[in-house]
Amino acid sequence: MAAVKDFSVEEKLVTLLRLQKIDSKLDEIQILKGELPMEVSDLEDEIQGLQSRQTRVEEEINGITEFIEEKKNTIKESEGMIAKYEKQSENVKNNREFEAINKEIEMQQLEIKLAEKHIRDANEELSEKIKALEIAKKQVAVKEGVLTHKKGELQKIIVDTEKEETHFNKQSADARSHIDDRLLYSYDRIRKSYRNGLSVVPVERDACGGCFNSIPPQRQSEIRLHKKIIVCENCGRILVDADLNDSVEAK
Repeated sequence: MAAVKDFSVEEKLVTLLRLQKIDSKLDEIQILKGELPMEVSDLEDEIQGLQSRQTRVEEEINGITEFIEEKKNTIKESEGMIAKYEKQSENVKNNREFEAINKEIEMQQLEIKLAEKHIRDANEELSEKIKALEIAKKQVAVKEGVLTHKKGELQKIIVDTEKEETHFNKQSADARSHIDDRLLYSYDRIRKSYRNGLSVVPVERDACGGCFNSIPPQRQSEIRLHKKIIVCENCGRILVDADLNDSVEAK
């Protein structure tokens, strides 16, 4: 728990308002960066997925190539066996031996035909995989080009805003150290509830500066007294008067 001394309500309001204006400055820097950080992260994830896919296709191509080589070796072995059997057939002594040798030759010829079919089918599959690999490589190259461009844009913004962002981050940390945990929790909870990140807002034209709901005159008088922290009954934001709002700046 932060070591915070017992500040008056007005001091608490000033610190909260100061924190709000500092955080709003930091929000402006994030808006300047826009969707670039998310786009860079998404592109990096997408490229990683495409590269994994490319690797899988390359492994499949290697597997098919090895399969084709195995079948080519099978053909060579069968051709060698056929030559061996044909030579043996020259020295047969009877029809039974001749038929047995012919049967072995026919078996090896079938092995060759089957291996040739496997090779044709594998070559067709290999052709498709090579096309898929080329597509994957082009996709990776395109995405890497976009990523390089996006990173360059983001890096330029980071360089341009780094000093300012560091300055306001320090100011934000300092302001937070002077706010008790319960109040800080409420501030952060309200801030996260709205896209514009406004947790502390001024009363402008008799209305809440956050939701523009009308604030009764008696309520406005209480807000100007700085005797207690008052929130908008409609949106829950912490309300401050216009004079106090104008007196506090995030430098």
